[in-house]
Amino acid sequence: MKMDPVTSVETVGEFIARYLADIGVTTAFGVISIHNMPILDAIARQGRIRFVPARGEAGAMNMADAYARVSGKMGVVFTSTGTAAGNAAGAQVEALTAGTSLLHITSTVDVAFADRDRAPIHDVPRQPEMLKGISKAYVRMWSAGGAIGALTAAVSAAISAPAGPVSLEIPVDVQRTPMPAASAVFAPVPQRPAASEAALDALAAMILSARRPMLWLGGGARGAEAEAEELVRRGFAAVTSTQGRGVVAEDNPANLGAFNMTPEAQALYLRSDFMLVVGSRLRGNETLNNKMRLPRPLAQIDAEPSQGGRNYPVDLFVHGDAAVTLRGLLARLPETLDVDPNMAFEVATARAQSEGALRSRLGPYEAVAEALTERVSAGRLPWVRDVTISNSTFGNRYVRVAEPRLGVHALGGGIGQGVAMGIGAALATDTKAVVLLGDGGTQLGIAEMITAVEENAPLVYVLMNDKAYGVIRNIQDAQYDSRYHYSALHTPDFAAHCAAIGLPHRVIRDVDDFAGALDAALAAEGPQLIEIDMIAIGPFAESFAGPPAGAAGKVA
Repeated sequence: MKMDPVTSVETVGEFIARYLADIGVTTAFGVISIHNMPILDAIARQGRIRFVPARGEAGAMNMADAYARVSGKMGVVFTSTGTAAGNAAGAQVEALTAGTSLLHITSTVDVAFADRDRAPIHDVPRQPEMLKGISKAYVRMWSAGGAIGALTAAVSAAISAPAGPVSLEIPVDVQRTPMPAASAVFAPVPQRPAASEAALDALAAMILSARRPMLWLGGGARGAEAEAEELVRRGFAAVTSTQGRGVVAEDNPANLGAFNMTPEAQALYLRSDFMLVVGSRLRGNETLNNKMRLPRPLAQIDAEPSQGGRNYPVDLFVHGDAAVTLRGLLARLPETLDVDPNMAFEVATARAQSEGALRSRLGPYEAVAEALTERVSAGRLPWVRDVTISNSTFGNRYVRVAEPRLGVHALGGGIGQGVAMGIGAALATDTKAVVLLGDGGTQLGIAEMITAVEENAPLVYVLMNDKAYGVIRNIQDAQYDSRYHYSALHTPDFAAHCAAIGLPHRVIRDVDDFAGALDAALAAEGPQLIEIDMIAIGPFAESFAGPPAGAAGKVA
């Protein structure tokens, strides 16, 4: 905002709006309230940031989360105090799990009443404790004099490794307080922990002793694509978590991708003599509850020191940012490692076998998976997935992503976040986003489809409708003698819902019609919804009944 030289005063709300725009924020999400109006009014008047008004705080948080993941920029979300901040909590847990760079600006009652349990409206005396529990860091702006410091501290924490959501709490009277207009905004500087020289030397020595080295890449390796690709070029084989997909190109023959628990993958691990884990926690759902045998020696790189050996004991832990640490490591390694020349061929074979086994489990839905794979990968489209059987079956592994930032899924396993995540992803790119949903999860976030229409978000919802909590029903078949308690759903008429809000809708009752419908939806302007009638089409060839209980070869 251009300041009037005569009146060099602005409110804290005006300063916040100007500061965010000055550091490059172009899009923010939230729900307007009396407790954030001083900031949002300034954003509207200044006209430099697009504000997307969601239907609820949880949806706004999911939008900001996905926007940050796809754009590579910090996401920004505004909520009100008390219940409103609480509404966003579950979605913020997802952002915390994913390590998303995100700034949650919320409010509290006037400073004179804050934390005193005096019962003014919207007062929550323990709101700071709630926010601390779901945030990487928590900051309160106590006064206009501390506005620059508090805002810079919050943004710096959000963008520094390991990244995560940061909550900035600003009392509403502070937002309205006049302050001298800052002549310059001091841009926050991201911090990247650097590994010690001794640790890098030790890691290089371990690699030079290996003949069949492997990389396990997680979400913390995003941003280290060039370095990871170079390690693979020099002789490493790669495998990824779901969140680490695309860090090494998924069409690289030496990359197993997220087929990380198949029998073929486990056979590779047994023949490997070293594994370097970069930016991954080796979570139980991708390691057979940490019982899967991984290669030894096992080394780990992570920007968060408390994660060293969290789920598997490691022979060496290196504390450092993934990209910075791998660059230091590459400087210590020869241009070509002395490795088994058959390794890359074995990985390509294992991936082909794993993909073939997956296709055999899809039954009629192989046509859906193939159509999505072709268009998502070739079009370099964001691929957003909610928790649903179709994602667990093929979305998390089979549909290839062109870049790591284009893969967005509910990492924490919370159902019902995909509708809103799709909007954030769509607004972060010039292409169409493709969003895979289930009918159960859609009912949790269905109101945000109105936001998609209002914002003309360029996305295609692919809604798999089996009129039930399908995975729960499958577990009930497998473990509870087919007692379908509470898993059947009174499912909406999605065609009627779409007509009511102006969202174009197509229904598919024959999988041969899906590819054409997808092409038409991708070519059309704005949001589109394709509903796949799974009752008409029939079941998968093999039922998916939840995460593995420990049996080797089961895929979650």
